[in-house]
Amino acid sequence: MKPLAGVGLGWRRQLAHRIDQETELGFVEVLAEHLNPSAPLPIPLERLKERGVPLVLHAVSLGLGGAEPPDAKRLDMLAQLAERLGAVCVSEHVAFVRAAGIESGHLLPVPRADEALDVLAENVRQAQAALPVPLALENIATLFDWPSPAFTEAEFLTRLLSRTSALLLLDVANLYANALNLGTDAAAVLAAVPRERLAYVHVAGGIKHDALYHDTHAHPVPAGPLELLETLAARLGPVPALLERDDHFPRPEELTTELVGIRAALSRGVARWEAASSQPSAQASRPSSETEARA
Repeated sequence: MKPLAGVGLGWRRQLAHRIDQETELGFVEVLAEHLNPSAPLPIPLERLKERGVPLVLHAVSLGLGGAEPPDAKRLDMLAQLAERLGAVCVSEHVAFVRAAGIESGHLLPVPRADEALDVLAENVRQAQAALPVPLALENIATLFDWPSPAFTEAEFLTRLLSRTSALLLLDVANLYANALNLGTDAAAVLAAVPRERLAYVHVAGGIKHDALYHDTHAHPVPAGPLELLETLAARLGPVPALLERDDHFPRPEELTTELVGIRAALSRGVARWEAASSQPSAQASRPSSETEARA
């Protein structure tokens, strides 16, 4: 996969004109479920292809975390759309969405246990084999967790990546929501992200209602996800990040402000990364304890 770069925006029909005019977008993400596999691509997407803007195909209904294998027809549809779109990769969630033919209507969390990890890893491998481009896996936001998890969120993601060759789509908005609602250790998750496996980052807005934070994709991005993005860039250097907006679409100037905020968070993080990279390591600046012992 050719690495993505810069700041991107999720394509929605309501934002098509805005995206068509945008010259600074690094890449664009397209929802698979918003496309008709038997119809021509929307003209704005064809124009993005002609301009050479990298496109990502994003899916929400594959259900990789379910007990049943991924549906062959859904995989075939994703493969066809990826080829028609010229997508650099396909991304999907670490979640289950159906069981015994019953749709949940939500992205539901996968139990963080060995048995669930076995099933998830096998489903990911089957999906990878059916797709013509790399697959990236996204962490989800959830309002509940399964009891007595065997692994932390960071440990589960680490084990999943070690069991598959899939890439990671890290959603810092989802991570922020889970930190507030479930006490997820966001710092541990950020520290566990391997740069060579990171495809890109999601950033989105939400709102707090009563005691819970809801990842709505319909409100401005709060400071929390941007702080996580900055921390990630401070550790890894430049990372591609994409703004998601699914409802209550703002005026163009407000959307520009959100994109500018993401770029600013990345710039602050990269500046910290560069400053740290220029400093000699503690290991190099002083003798090791073994050398001191021999001296």
